[in-house]
Amino acid sequence: MAVSYMAGIPVLKDLHADLKRRMEKAVLDFQTHLVSLRTGRASVQLLDQVRVDYYGTPTPLSQVAQLTTPEASMIIVQPWDIGLLKEIEKALRAPEHGFNPSNDGKQIRVPIPPMTEERRRDVVKQLNKELEDHKTALRNVRRDGNDTLKKLSKDKEISQDEEKRAQDEVQGMLNDEIRHLEELATKKEADIMRI
Repeated sequence: MAVSYMAGIPVLKDLHADLKRRMEKAVLDFQTHLVSLRTGRASVQLLDQVRVDYYGTPTPLSQVAQLTTPEASMIIVQPWDIGLLKEIEKALRAPEHGFNPSNDGKQIRVPIPPMTEERRRDVVKQLNKELEDHKTALRNVRRDGNDTLKKLSKDKEISQDEEKRAQDEVQGMLNDEIRHLEELATKKEADIMRI
């Protein structure tokens, strides 16, 4: 989008910055979720959601071990503390992660099997659900912005014309961010369905 109309009006400047920040945060969160979706190739980001019980505290796996991908279908987990091997293996075997690790006493090998057609379709469904959730989050940001604009107009801090132009700009921001989400999802879906 070109120059912001709202950023030029002192009363709306903070609102514009807040809406833009919240929308960008939703897109960034979506990108983070995309990275953790399986595509059939090994990537240390697949383990981003894995939490290990580290002295009673659920800790991200990447903070208690070194993660490497020596080949396209294998992730190696080398814990900093060998005593955590059992906890790491337990966390990886959790049903929500669905990994089948093998422990050799020093490190854990996590094979990433090739995805079946059915599994690919399931991942695409998960991707589409995540996309819808993030679109809803963006729409909620728009709703909050429009509610604030209506209140400002009602309180006579901005005119009805300014409210209308600002609402149009908020809608434009929403459209841009949703288009961005859809482009990211389309690329990820093509990556998932590629054999």
